[in-house]
Amino acid sequence: MSRSWSRGPRGRYVSRPPPSPWRRLLDYGLAAVLLGLLLLVAARLERLSTRNEQGMAIINDGDSITLGSERIRMRGIDAPEYMQTCRKDGADYPCGKLARQSLVRLVAGRPVSCSGWQRDRYGRLLGDCKTGDTDLNRAQVQSGWAVAYGDFETEEAAAKAAKAGIWAGPFDRPQAWRESHRDTPVERKHGTLASIGDALREFLRFW
Repeated sequence: MSRSWSRGPRGRYVSRPPPSPWRRLLDYGLAAVLLGLLLLVAARLERLSTRNEQGMAIINDGDSITLGSERIRMRGIDAPEYMQTCRKDGADYPCGKLARQSLVRLVAGRPVSCSGWQRDRYGRLLGDCKTGDTDLNRAQVQSGWAVAYGDFETEEAAAKAAKAGIWAGPFDRPQAWRESHRDTPVERKHGTLASIGDALREFLRFW
């Protein structure tokens, strides 16, 4: 058993008793806490690092795409959900599918690049996406197939004044639609199940 020594009265060295089990437990606990804090800081820094993704995109819907293995939610906009309907001239129409088609037309089979550093609760990268000189986030709002969601308020106001896209008639904002359809598996369309057929058709169309 190791002992520590300290200088006592008159220069004599006396041995100190070994630390108690409780003191050792406390030391181990503090070490574990410090290690946990270091890991948390490292994870936070990794989360805040900017990611840049590019390549041929799978268009999931009007505001989300997939590049390789990275699912990307386009930052600052909110498009109708894939299964959402809106109204125009007194009739319902599939505005969610049309919003996706609008993004497909903007991409037109060209490579897409996205950059971002935040993620949403589904783990998707919140990205600013471009194809060529086209800012896809901005263009979706300008065309009226997405609403402003923290950005692009000026573009939304212009689309609304022009009655472009979904502004041609009454509609529920996507966030409100999601709230009223909580029991609907909305997230499925962000993955693959609702868009595999559409993605295959678009692939064949451009190839």
